Amino acid sequence: MTGVRVRDWPLAVLAFILVVTASWWALALWPVGPEAPQWFLRTRDVCFGATAGRLPNAGGWLLLIGQPFGMIATFAAVWPAELRSSLDRLRSGAAGQVGTGLVAAAIIAGVAGVAMRIAHAGGETFAVGENADPASELVRLSNTPPAMALIDQQGRAVSLETFRGRPVLVTFAYAHCDTVCPMVVAEALAAQAITADLKPALLVITLDPWRDTPSRLDTIAVQWRMTGDARVLSGSPDEVDRVLSAWRVPRARNERTGELSHPAMVYVIDRDGRIAYAIGARADVIAGALRAL
Repeated sequence: MTGVRVRDWPLAVLAFILVVTASWWALALWPVGPEAPQWFLRTRDVCFGATAGRLPNAGGWLLLIGQPFGMIATFAAVWPAELRSSLDRLRSGAAGQVGTGLVAAAIIAGVAGVAMRIAHAGGETFAVGENADPASELVRLSNTPPAMALIDQQGRAVSLETFRGRPVLVTFAYAHCDTVCPMVVAEALAAQAITADLKPALLVITLDPWRDTPSRLDTIAVQWRMTGDARVLSGSPDEVDRVLSAWRVPRARNERTGELSHPAMVYVIDRDGRIAYAIGARADVIAGALRAL
């Protein structure tokens, strides 16, 4: 019996991925009202760009859909024979067939629930109403930001003190990411353009200092179309890791592929150098937060 359990460990991994995926989708889409705890609403907003009664923004959907498929694809690519063998054994037994049917039914029910949730929300997936105030649902903070001293694409040392008296956007991304990160940077750049009269600076701290080294930052800045006061920052892996931990940026690195799991989040720093908002990466919400400073 023990041998069977060890032999079929790929099924346990698939089950874990399904449980994690279901938890993320529940966090993002479970209907809640304004009476929900603020920590829950803020977590949902930071991870998926959603607020009390809204759906995830574009980056949130990319994370929800891309993350499970990416995990399963990576797993299947690294251990194809083991996974295929376990699935064959699962299908060969009556109990396995029943279990597979139950999982399939649960997935179908979940997809139906998501469809109902979207329909109930009136289809407002990525945009707010014309007269809505994106900042009206945000929770204003007044926190002291952690210290930061990193290198930008021009080889200059950058800290928040450099921009005292101006609003600053701080977000996190890495160049090898081709899903969430380009969207995060694009939304932040769009918010910066919308609020050009406020002269906000944008700082994008790499999540991958092993590959996004200071010598590559100029190429990354071109890749992300960053100009003016839009800067991408890096340093040694230890320096960057300390900064990310101090800013409480959740991330998980796959040591085999180098890919990182992380939320799409933006910090809005006010003119006094304090954290005013921690929000999801959506241009209209970021711009609204800047206007509300």
